[in-house]
Amino acid sequence: MDFQDYKGVWVFIEQKDGEVASVSLELLGAGRKLADKRGVELAGILIGENVKDLTNTVFEYGADAVYVYDQPIFKHYRTETFMRALLECSNKYKPEIILYGATSTGKDLASAVATDMPTGLTADTTELDVEEETGLLLASRPAFGGNIMATILCKKYRPQMATVRAKVMKALPPQSGRTGRIVEETISLKEDDIRTKVLEIVKATVKKVRIDEADIIVAGGKGLGSYEGFQLIHQLAETLGGAVGASRDVVEAGWIDHAHQVGQTGVTVTPKIYFAIGISGAIQHIVGMKNSGLIIAINKDKEAPIFQSSHYGIVGDAFELVPILIEQFKNALSREKVSNTSEG
Repeated sequence: MDFQDYKGVWVFIEQKDGEVASVSLELLGAGRKLADKRGVELAGILIGENVKDLTNTVFEYGADAVYVYDQPIFKHYRTETFMRALLECSNKYKPEIILYGATSTGKDLASAVATDMPTGLTADTTELDVEEETGLLLASRPAFGGNIMATILCKKYRPQMATVRAKVMKALPPQSGRTGRIVEETISLKEDDIRTKVLEIVKATVKKVRIDEADIIVAGGKGLGSYEGFQLIHQLAETLGGAVGASRDVVEAGWIDHAHQVGQTGVTVTPKIYFAIGISGAIQHIVGMKNSGLIIAINKDKEAPIFQSSHYGIVGDAFELVPILIEQFKNALSREKVSNTSEG
């Protein structure tokens, strides 16, 4: 394999219902940094039906080029059809790096492509860098239960591939009117050639907790001692109009549902304010909330690792401090409400 034949950074552009997924926009920001460091082109690969207009968004968020497969056979995501398109395009143009969002679609597609190439794939990456001279992708992720960070390299094969969790990278500010090169591709696939058929799309009606969209998150850890003690987190969150988050230990103890878990095996969040109460601060948890705007930690242990990742830290007993915070916040919010009523 001649590595000199492989150039450029690609991002798989995930889209649904006429909108580009936010994780793909975040990856364009990360990909832009890698491409600039290597002095190569950043491209998106866009697959679907009636998706060509989405190229404008891809360019605005940093891409130099977009490879487009726009055919009826790609109306719904199916592993076989999307894999065939991406394999064909990759073999033709030979990118050195391909990034995917660590979504159900991205994980499925990336693993299928990696198997067929064959090449390496680093899953659930939280940090990305590239060696300027060699082009080696440095894909880092927590390992051994979140106790260490491992940087994984793919030295013998190209393209190098990684799936990246949502919210851990930052999208670039969009540049309105930015354009680039569009490469339209087609694939000679017929519906009869595909083993899977989409018969019906059934949308779930159950309302899911979306803590990744919250501006304020109050998260609690095992330091709260019990299910009853954890209710203090709910009280503070309700006072602030925020969402409830939790560490993995709390979820495993059955104090709250997995949908509230923040961390490598849970949800990655970027709220404006993040309270970490009774949370020790294992790497597994930190990677899920480190990009929060303001992090406030409360812990009895002054040596707790969480303080190293916090903007403000309070050493003390949560059962003494949190009720005081609730009272003070209620008073402040009440005064603000009275003030707004008077002005109105």
